[in-house]
Amino acid sequence: MKFIISLLLTGVIVAVACWLIPGAKVAGFGWAIVTGLVIGFVNATVGSILRLFTFPLNWLTLGLVSFIITVLMVLLSDSLLGDKFNVDGFWTAALFAIVVAILEMIIGSTSKD
Repeated sequence: MKFIISLLLTGVIVAVACWLIPGAKVAGFGWAIVTGLVIGFVNATVGSILRLFTFPLNWLTLGLVSFIITVLMVLLSDSLLGDKFNVDGFWTAALFAIVVAILEMIIGSTSKD
């Protein structure tokens, strides 16, 4: 049951972020859920490998490289999902990543496990 609620919350977060950010579009709520899953999967696999290789640089830049990798994973998800999820460029993807992180932080702080 927690997994289903988490999926629905992820869909809501992606849908709200796309609604707030001009230049970020998702085809519907179902695709918002799929987009959240794809971004999470890409970030967990490819993103983790990139973070491992860039650890020293990430340490020197106090996490900025990790944020850039997250933005690149949003752009990779954009290219994987085709016209179902679209961000207009790097800065739109960066704003999308920031809004999603803030919304996840707000929802995460209000929910009790």
